Amino acid sequence: MNERYDKLVTQFADSVIEQNAAIERHDPTTGNEFAKKYIEASDALLSGGPEGLAAFAQLLKDERLAVRVMAASYLLPFSTSDALPILQDAARGRGITALGAKMTLQRWEGARS
Repeated sequence: MNERYDKLVTQFADSVIEQNAAIERHDPTTGNEFAKKYIEASDALLSGGPEGLAAFAQLLKDERLAVRVMAASYLLPFSTSDALPILQDAARGRGITALGAKMTLQRWEGARS
């Protein structure tokens, strides 16, 4: 994988974790700044063709649930068979990550019907 994609993958993962930490601290302003960073990284990875998608897909195996779920949310249309089980499993849990997974699945099902 090229260095640019490595940096984007790291930016995405770190920003997801930092946004969640900001939300837990009840700091939406900081959380929104980190959201902008992971959205920027996801846009670049998704527009990177097969190499960008392959780099992004590595995050589906990240050890941190929040990172896996957020990556799965973005990759659902591109890698449904890998992303869907991650979201379904997380949606059975509790907390902000589970809520995000549930909302993503609801939008996905709504778009498909």
